[in-house]
Amino acid sequence: MKKIKEMYLNSMKELKAPKNIALLGMLAALAVVLGFVASIEVGPYIRIGFSSLPNRFVDILFGPFIGAIFGGILDILKFIVKPTGTFFFGFTFNAMLASVIYGTILYKKPISIKWILLADFLIKLIVNCGFNTLWLSMLYGDAFSVLLPARALKNLIMWPIDSVIAFVVLTYANKVFQIIGRKAE
Repeated sequence: MKKIKEMYLNSMKELKAPKNIALLGMLAALAVVLGFVASIEVGPYIRIGFSSLPNRFVDILFGPFIGAIFGGILDILKFIVKPTGTFFFGFTFNAMLASVIYGTILYKKPISIKWILLADFLIKLIVNCGFNTLWLSMLYGDAFSVLLPARALKNLIMWPIDSVIAFVVLTYANKVFQIIGRKAE
């Protein structure tokens, strides 16, 4: 428990450096742009996109606390810039929770496919299949049990794909920019 508390305290301290705030701004802009140009809508319930990659950078670089704040603010900003449907705080909560999970598992750790697979699995299970399905059920009036099978199948298919994409992008970015300061495993 002490290590987790220390991790969150260290994550909070990441905002003290102006270069970190500048990097957060650039990653937020990149996420918004990727949200416009790199997402595919497949019906009302399924969207495949790449705008979460900048969030993963933030989670790894700055930890779960800053990642959660970044994810929440970015979710609201994306809605303001390009509203899709009505605003629902549940989806903002999901963005924050995903960052907490990813940041807790990968903050200050080497980039490793096994840790990325674990983090992505937990996000797919808890956030996407659990909470997202619950929010969609509440918003559209469809039964949770009706929505869950298709969403579970989509997340099961996307889990290794998203994990490999994240691993490749994070590893390449680390080699090119040396921003993470750790070598990939």
